[in-house]
Amino acid sequence: MHPDFWQARWQRGETGWHEGQINVHLQELWPGLGLDPATRVFVPLCGKSRDLLWLAGRGHRVLGVELAEVGVQAFFDENGLRPTVTDEPPFRRYAVDEVTLLCGDFFDLRPEHLAGVGAFYDRASLIALPPALRERYAAHLKTLLPAAIGLLITFDYDQAEMAGPPFSVQPGEVARLLGDRFALTALADLDLIDESPKFRQRGLTALREKVWRLHPRG
Repeated sequence: MHPDFWQARWQRGETGWHEGQINVHLQELWPGLGLDPATRVFVPLCGKSRDLLWLAGRGHRVLGVELAEVGVQAFFDENGLRPTVTDEPPFRRYAVDEVTLLCGDFFDLRPEHLAGVGAFYDRASLIALPPALRERYAAHLKTLLPAAIGLLITFDYDQAEMAGPPFSVQPGEVARLLGDRFALTALADLDLIDESPKFRQRGLTALREKVWRLHPRG
């Protein structure tokens, strides 16, 4: 998946991954992570998610990264926010109050960009990527945030029934990609197929959504 793929999806308005409401798992399970409100939170591949505002509303300073500038601008425009914009190559930085978005490539991030981050939230990042890029994403995430607590949401389905994205990331793969650095705890496992007509139309006969707590080892 070349970055142009995602840029084109944003330009065409094909953003089926975007949730118009605050994610229910975030609301129900994030408080159980026991984080201090002062904890800085990283949201990779954040798009224009309203979850950013929810996290900021709990007192967190929120840092997101998004490849498509149209998505970054949409976040601020749709929420009536006027950010300060500065060029900090290889990123363009948009900031207002407790929310900062870096417009650019996740893989260009360096640990210094995430200084002070103690937690991360991945709702639609890992599942947005095909296998080879998932390997690279997980390795880079562990380099960037070796000691952060995370909340991860994945889909589990028969990949032969539907081409991603979103992709199926089964529990064994989550453990293989992230289990060396994080202790994994399953927080939720839901059967979604009956409430997911768009996925039935794409050929799925079964779909499970899983939510994980990631705690740094050692």
